[in-house]
Amino acid sequence: MAYWRPMQQRDLADITAVADAVHPDLLEEQDVLEERLRLFPDGCFVLEEEGAVVGYAVAHPIRPSGPPKLNTLLGEIPADALEFYIHDVALLPHLRGSGLARQGIEKLLSVAENYASVVLISVYGTAGFWSRFGFAPSQRVPKETLSAYGEGAIFMEKQAT
Repeated sequence: MAYWRPMQQRDLADITAVADAVHPDLLEEQDVLEERLRLFPDGCFVLEEEGAVVGYAVAHPIRPSGPPKLNTLLGEIPADALEFYIHDVALLPHLRGSGLARQGIEKLLSVAENYASVVLISVYGTAGFWSRFGFAPSQRVPKETLSAYGEGAIFMEKQAT
């Protein structure tokens, strides 16, 4: 049975392998994920099944000026980071439709409760999926900024309830 648990340093190589399998056109260096874990461990989870990492969820606070560029180190979480950014939620294909992504997203949203809004970039036509969690498309981030995330990338946000 698969379950979500806090991410640990030892998981990084496995997470990178999952990321490379799920996002072959949106590759990020392992250093990016390692930094997210170091800077904001409360927003980092892995999905484990029979001892293997089969998914992950990564999120962290950002400034309202917009999400960081793909494959970019943050350096720090700024004091004025008032939004919660879902950087990525990825599961290996055999687990899609299992309800496990929902569990991971609910974990992230519980961490985000103290933020005014939660934002993300929807890729691969997943805007409908994210809308089930209350996210709506936003024009706040220019399309040029989203171009690195592939054709059809959509910036989405959800206001705190």
